[in-house]
Amino acid sequence: MTHPTVSAAADIESFTEFVERIQPMLRNALVAVVGPDLAGDAVSEALAYCWQRWDRVREMENPTGYVWSVGRSIGRDLIKRQGGDRSALSAWPEVPCASPPLIEPGLPIAFARLSERQRLAVFLIHGYEWTYREVADLLGVSVPTIQKHAERGLAKLRRALGVTQ
Repeated sequence: MTHPTVSAAADIESFTEFVERIQPMLRNALVAVVGPDLAGDAVSEALAYCWQRWDRVREMENPTGYVWSVGRSIGRDLIKRQGGDRSALSAWPEVPCASPPLIEPGLPIAFARLSERQRLAVFLIHGYEWTYREVADLLGVSVPTIQKHAERGLAKLRRALGVTQ
């Protein structure tokens, strides 16, 4: 019976800790890009890809950002395999008409029309209460850049939904 070396066991442990820390946030971020149906598959494939390269990935300055980029690319490939150029959010289930509605019925359509970065900023900051710093770190951009994306995305949503402040 072969036992893993101490180094291999440490690799497994460090990767497991990394996955436990980033998997939920990575899934949330990918939902905003590829929709809820494909986000889980994109996360799984991205983490498998990174495990194969863990010796390099763990030494990166921003391994979470790298896994995010891999997951986004995989998610886009999954969309193409399912028929191509549909909106990232078109796979979201329709909002059931309740009285009163749980969310504004026009929100999914307006949300899908935002740019990817605006959608991510609004979704993660206002939907999941991430900080601007957390989103900036994930995307590898500055905090002011994320603030602009969030501001512009909210402004577009307000216009599309006829909301005044």
